[in-house]
Amino acid sequence: MAGRIHWLSPAWAILGLLLGTVPGLAGGCGTPGPAAEITVAAAADLTGAFAEMARAFQASSGTRVILLLGSSGQLAQQIAQGAPVDVFAAADEGYVNGLEARGLVLPDTKFVYAQGRLALWTPSESPLRLESLPDLLRPEVQRIALANPDHAPYGIAAKETLVNSGLWGSLYHKLVFSENVRQAQQYAETGNVDAAFLALSLCVNSPGRYILVPQELHHPLRQPAAVIKGSRNEGAARGFLAFLAAPSGRSILSRYGFALPEEEKRR
Repeated sequence: MAGRIHWLSPAWAILGLLLGTVPGLAGGCGTPGPAAEITVAAAADLTGAFAEMARAFQASSGTRVILLLGSSGQLAQQIAQGAPVDVFAAADEGYVNGLEARGLVLPDTKFVYAQGRLALWTPSESPLRLESLPDLLRPEVQRIALANPDHAPYGIAAKETLVNSGLWGSLYHKLVFSENVRQAQQYAETGNVDAAFLALSLCVNSPGRYILVPQELHHPLRQPAAVIKGSRNEGAARGFLAFLAAPSGRSILSRYGFALPEEEKRR
């Protein structure tokens, strides 16, 4: 049956294994048995996409996945401190590269699975109609949520956006910092803020309105994943990444607004 998802604490979700190969991912440690389980630490922007992947996997394998969601920076810190994680799917390359530099990931499994987009979102019941970033200066916009730029990639991108558009100083007194992008969305959903900078992946299937932030205003949100060194079930962990890179997984990512790496190369 479908599992629950908890933030920064374990929750069960049934995932299956896609039969497919990706250089460095498939094989190497055998096929996981029906009782295999892995822990996947995933950035908050992957909440909906990875939940759907769990349901897609359910029919094809008994492999169980503990899905741990949070900001990439906080998850990376937990992994560095020895958290028993098998796979790390981050929202920014820097966090996976940092773990790799410390010898904590299997280098042959690291790859960029998608590129994210930043959006400005308001809930459907909001009377606001924001059409551009300068609209945030309007007096009726009193509070704006963004993920903490100290450790959350989409928060870093939101800060860069406001700095590069010349709005950071004027809007700073309106800003409310959350632990991750999903929490920023919750602030807006509950009326605690008027608008929120979110990952597009959290906007496309949520009631509300959004505008895409021009990509040239922030660094690219290239999202990598890798198997953690010392994984308790490396075969299942590699299989999960194989699914992520294969057509079924890529189709899910596309539905949540993620651009695939080769699409970015064509732009």
